[in-house]
Amino acid sequence: MTSLPGDGDRGGSAAEPRPLACARCGARAEQPPPVTWTCSVENGVRRYFCEVCARENLRAIEGRLDSDWW
Repeated sequence: MTSLPGDGDRGGSAAEPRPLACARCGARAEQPPPVTWTCSVENGVRRYFCEVCARENLRAIEGRLDSDWW
């Protein structure tokens, strides 16, 4: 199985949680992302979308369109 850069276990102490930002509107949330947020991997990059943006673009997400198209 292949890991994305930054997803591996680097050992040492646990890193501090970093705030996430919605890839569409910039809304912020602490990690782990809220269960209402959507995660998408586009061109090998993990993108998170807040509940509002995910709901507004549900059909495009289900159609697996890259976020650049919506």
